[in-house]
Amino acid sequence: MNDASKKPAVPPSVSITIDLGNPWLAGILAWLWPGAGHLYQRRYGKGLLFMVCILSIFFFGLVLGQGRVVYAMNPTNQDPPAGGGIGGIFTKFASLAPLPFWLQAGTGLPAMPAVLQRMRVKSHKPPLFNGWMAPPNSAQELNSWHRQLNQRFDMGVLYTMIAGLLNFFAIWDAAAGPAPSEPADKKKKDKSDPKKDDPPKSSPSPAIKSL
Repeated sequence: MNDASKKPAVPPSVSITIDLGNPWLAGILAWLWPGAGHLYQRRYGKGLLFMVCILSIFFFGLVLGQGRVVYAMNPTNQDPPAGGGIGGIFTKFASLAPLPFWLQAGTGLPAMPAVLQRMRVKSHKPPLFNGWMAPPNSAQELNSWHRQLNQRFDMGVLYTMIAGLLNFFAIWDAAAGPAPSEPADKKKKDKSDPKKDDPPKSSPSPAIKSL
């Protein structure tokens, strides 16, 4: 006779193994083009999600700033004064490229035209692409961009920086893989029987007859 009160046995947890391929290659591909590292690992869902979201944010900010919010050279083309400590480290990075560009470059190839424009300006050649991602010639020109675009300039810089920052997390996910999660059956074992925790039900008190 089967005991109906018996519960079916809980199947053992199934571990899913993801083939990350070459983690270094996946990380480089994820930087070159958002989502490409995940596509290489055949994680198509994440790859397409990162590609659409990150590139949409980046190009929206770029169009919002009329292609002027991403540039890889300071307007004066002069190294800022050197300093010590953490400030000196930021100064060295700023001497190579404006600080926002270090985050914008996280999107990989979409931000690389700014490097090409920097090389042409340093070589005293006219910029390409109708001046998109070309650095300003002077601080006065940069100020005129701010006046002309108003808040759109700051919002364009912000959107392109956020896109680069998000892609850094995507690069980490492609190179190191997804974070492991706790198996579901282990969580069930840790939980005690809810019937044991419930307080005992008290018997109903007899009704008192009114005299």
